[in-house]
Amino acid sequence: MKRPTSNRMASRITLRQLQIFETVARLGSFTAAARELHVTQPTVSMQISKLSEQLELTLLEQIGRQVRLTTDGRKVYDAACDILSRTGMLGELAAKLKGEVQGDLRIASVTTATYFLPRLLGAFVRRYPGVEPFLSVTNRTQVIERLRSGSDDLIVMGRAPQELDVVAHPFLDNELVVAAPPAHPLTTGQRLPLHVLAKERFLVREQGSGTRLAVESLMAEHGLTLRPSMELGATEAIKQAVLAGLGISVLPLHTIERELQAGDITVLDVEHFPLRRKWYAVHLKGRRLSLAAQHFLDYLCTEATTLLQGQMEEA
Repeated sequence: MKRPTSNRMASRITLRQLQIFETVARLGSFTAAARELHVTQPTVSMQISKLSEQLELTLLEQIGRQVRLTTDGRKVYDAACDILSRTGMLGELAAKLKGEVQGDLRIASVTTATYFLPRLLGAFVRRYPGVEPFLSVTNRTQVIERLRSGSDDLIVMGRAPQELDVVAHPFLDNELVVAAPPAHPLTTGQRLPLHVLAKERFLVREQGSGTRLAVESLMAEHGLTLRPSMELGATEAIKQAVLAGLGISVLPLHTIERELQAGDITVLDVEHFPLRRKWYAVHLKGRRLSLAAQHFLDYLCTEATTLLQGQMEEA
């Protein structure tokens, strides 16, 4: 069979095919790629098949449940990333020449940030309606993997990973407090020593959670060990367990503000608390941010605190 010339081959390949191929290769899964691109899995499979046929190359191979690049696929992947990057640069150049902030904005965050990040993102998009936001919410382990792979423009998290070379921009205070039901015996109004936490039924997030790491580090500094009575995978689940009287926990203050106002949860006065941390917008060092991402980063660093305080006062 006569192989197509380079020009004919190029004319048959679409940017959408390259985008789908890049996503499948990066995530190692047709299902995950379909979910990220908001298309069906058959659509992803069909476009990958078409691209392989047009190039007359085997690009991917199935190993267990994972999809891996072949040797040829790795070379095509590098070329696809270069083409998509240059296409993005062209779009950004056009936007800059027109003075417009527009285009895709991909943000990933840990689950605790969902209590404020959608409000910030929504206000930003109202200001710049040409921006198309994509928000992925997951646990800290997966967020770090997304950061490592460069899947997103910015990552929002409470503690930047030490194992990666990143730039972390602090933009919002993150106070960790000891939350308890209003009728808990420790609600004495007196300042409590830290060691009382080690004796209580304590509710914690999963291993690797930023909040859990902060608490365990504080306890270890004072020669104490936390013995969790219950481990839950989401801040909201822990909050509901506290409301149900199943124990106490350390939670970010912003996640329980409504419950505090309603009198459904109280904050215990424990020494060394609140733990004062920051929320960070993180990206790999050397990453070139798009115009939309740079504007969103500037917006977080200059306006996030004022906007959220204003919204809480209105509520």
